[in-house]
Amino acid sequence: MAGTLSPQTISTKQLELAQRAEQYPHEALLTLSHFIDLDWLREAYRRTRKDGAAGVDGQSAAQYEAELEENLSSLLDRFKSGRYRAPPVKRVYIPKGDGKRVRPIGIPTLEDKVLQRAVVMLLEPIYETQFKDCSFGFRPARSAHLALDQLWQQVMSLPSCWLIELDIESFFDRVDRVKLRQMLARRVGDGVIRRVIGKWLNAGVLEGTQLSYPERGTPQGGVISPLLANIYLHEVLDAWFEEEVQPRLRGRSFIVRYADDAVLGLANKEDAERVYMVLAKRFEQYALTLHPEKTRLLSFTRPHSNDRPRGGPGIRRSFDFLGFTLFWGLSRKGHWVVRRKTAKDRLSRALRNVNTWCRRYRHAPVQGQYAVLSRKLRGHYAYYGVTGNGRSLASFRHQVERIWRKWLARRSQRTKLPWDRFSVFLKRFPLPPVRIVHSTYRRSAHT
Repeated sequence: MAGTLSPQTISTKQLELAQRAEQYPHEALLTLSHFIDLDWLREAYRRTRKDGAAGVDGQSAAQYEAELEENLSSLLDRFKSGRYRAPPVKRVYIPKGDGKRVRPIGIPTLEDKVLQRAVVMLLEPIYETQFKDCSFGFRPARSAHLALDQLWQQVMSLPSCWLIELDIESFFDRVDRVKLRQMLARRVGDGVIRRVIGKWLNAGVLEGTQLSYPERGTPQGGVISPLLANIYLHEVLDAWFEEEVQPRLRGRSFIVRYADDAVLGLANKEDAERVYMVLAKRFEQYALTLHPEKTRLLSFTRPHSNDRPRGGPGIRRSFDFLGFTLFWGLSRKGHWVVRRKTAKDRLSRALRNVNTWCRRYRHAPVQGQYAVLSRKLRGHYAYYGVTGNGRSLASFRHQVERIWRKWLARRSQRTKLPWDRFSVFLKRFPLPPVRIVHSTYRRSAHT
């Protein structure tokens, strides 16, 4: 790909966009589409995942790359002239965490992903100038672990804390497109960009042979969907809470949001009850519904020094966020701190996935099984390997060993694999030991 702009050059252009956005914070920016040229599309293609499933056109990354320059030139011409037609998104279903229900996901075509990536690269620096610090999902230099760290620091800093857990029902399916377009129009005045986003919103969904056109929602699985979600929830929740709600509160408060998962913390009980009462109406104004059972108000105040730790997180001392259960527990020095452990549903889901894989590939060569299971464990540690979660990680590793032994023993009806023999086997194929990847509680004097 001769002539491709370096990432540094792209960053320079994005810096220019950010400067324009800061210079005109309350105006719609015009003439944005000229930033997207052939070099910009080459960089967008480089940043696009190539190992995903094919969309409705069945085209793979290898097929697209065989004539990459011609394909990108054609894509650019159709985009600039308005002749680009957004193909339907192919819908498939994957199991949910309980293993009984399924979750719909969308698979765009590779070319659609490339153009969506190009538009995200264009809009991201513009919206980063106005997004709030409380938002962590799908943003540059932000992550789920930074959201968890921020939540931990905020809760630890409040002597009294009331939490509101937010759960939005089917958020990506229920976004009001009219309101979303209105939000976009306030900052994006370029008709080429707005038209192509409109085409993605109206592209339709192909499920088997059935093509449908939902009236609400964003393109599931689309590269641009997380950015559109942040734009929508910035107005619905972030800006509303920080600019309209917080000035009216008596005590301290905070909000931490990652995509459509959010936790609000308030020091004053009356403040918390008032906010909790108006949340549903606020979301209804934007065609969103809060789950009546999963959205809850709970007391999460630090226990008294003479309280004894319970035999596990209780209702008043625990809640789930981003795959972790957060609860009050004693540190090694005997102080009450917010601790984290893998949420039960996430642990069960991970073990079910391991069991399904081992059953399917029980007759594969042992060396190959060992390599894959080692990768699965390292991937698990990479996310759940946080300070204080060693026991859950050790339990997960032990259960993986048990599952592996069970399916190895079923490779043959005549072969037995007692634990003493399996222990010798594990010395030859030792699974990766528990590893803490993310060190937390760094800023607290209580640890």
